[in-house]
Amino acid sequence: MDAAFTEEQHEIRRTLRELLLKRCGPDEVKAAVRTPAGYDTQLWQQLAGRLGLPGLALPTAYGGVGCGPTELALACEETGRAVLPSPLIATAALAAPLVLALGSERQRTALLPALAAGELTATLAVPGGRLATALALTGPNDGGWAGGGRAGGIQARRAPQEGEAVPSKNGGRPTGGGWRLYGEAGQVLNGHTAEVLVVAAHTGGFAHSRTLLFLVRAAAGGGEARSGAAAGVPGLLRTRQTALDETRPLARLELRDVPAELLGEGDGGEAAVTGALAATGVTAAAALAAEAVGAADRALARTVAHVQQREQFGRPIGSFQAVQHRLADLYVRLQAARSAAYYAAWSAGGGPSAPGGAAGPCGAAEPGVGALALAQALESLRAVAAEAVQLHGGIGFTWEHEAHLYFKRAACDELLLGPVHRLRARAAEEAGLFPDGAEEPGGSGEPAGAPGRAAPVEV
Repeated sequence: MDAAFTEEQHEIRRTLRELLLKRCGPDEVKAAVRTPAGYDTQLWQQLAGRLGLPGLALPTAYGGVGCGPTELALACEETGRAVLPSPLIATAALAAPLVLALGSERQRTALLPALAAGELTATLAVPGGRLATALALTGPNDGGWAGGGRAGGIQARRAPQEGEAVPSKNGGRPTGGGWRLYGEAGQVLNGHTAEVLVVAAHTGGFAHSRTLLFLVRAAAGGGEARSGAAAGVPGLLRTRQTALDETRPLARLELRDVPAELLGEGDGGEAAVTGALAATGVTAAAALAAEAVGAADRALARTVAHVQQREQFGRPIGSFQAVQHRLADLYVRLQAARSAAYYAAWSAGGGPSAPGGAAGPCGAAEPGVGALALAQALESLRAVAAEAVQLHGGIGFTWEHEAHLYFKRAACDELLLGPVHRLRARAAEEAGLFPDGAEEPGGSGEPAGAPGRAAPVEV
């Protein structure tokens, strides 16, 4: 394994950092999150047009740059450093990989070039706020998290075929074919502005229960975020939710008989859907981990600069050994999280790059690597942000101080994707560290390591 970055990767990082230093300071961030879209649409178009940011991990055949998860993670590290509010994670790390993995050729051709160019944004809508479960980051994603049984979550049903009468609802008038969605999803990343929604829904009733993914074309009219029905989409109501971290816009989607298109061809299989979601989860976890690392790195750098200037008892407080030890501990944790994020991104791409720089095959990542990297990064960001508030003293406790941008990001990301102990438990489960049902030799039925009994040791 060659851990060194290529010159192209260094250039992506350098160019993005220079641009964000000019356009995305703390004041610009606070102004952007208060716009209807929740982010600077002009800056997003510049990032998409100049750097091809949303298409970094997409193949060149669909208008992408042809890089992989490593380059996407490096970009997310820089956006995290600036706490950039943008639809990058929702579009490039969640929705686009699913369209690429499951979509038909027609769907890929229609959507991916527009997503790569920044002309469209997209997101993944999961009912019940179970994004981490759907991506197999906190547990298996083969259950009824999309709304198992006959009700709850988001339910999908086939619409009548063209010309078929439906007297119960429309007086026998002919309707078009396709699917209809009914239900609600909360905590959807950038859900109030995304033009393309990838919706996870339950179908098949009780007897043939399965989870499938559907496309809803919800044109937002250039980033409008009004609470109300989406333009041109009957039955779809999108409302931006109040969130502690305004740089991570969330929305609630209400679907009332919304027309949708199945992602892929035929009826699809739940195994393919859950597999694609799990593979997407590894890439998304690596990108989110890198983003958290970037935020923690910037928060630590600002804190170090502050303690070098702030004087107490006639000397900078950074000269006190107790402060130095605290900062040194944070630095060690940050570097460990950075290494874990880089390794997860490398593993998500299938290890060594394929010819032409394309990512490796779906599902080639090492088991548990994404969840473990995300746990390490979220924990490091939380620790750094808390210490940043403490070491800034009285000014650090004011809600308006920039240290709270990082503190809010740390708190909300863990609520959305964690908690950390569940991420670690899932990583251990996937790696097979604690196999279920392990029994001692002799068939007593008691699990190995039960209280009062010695667990067998293999030599």
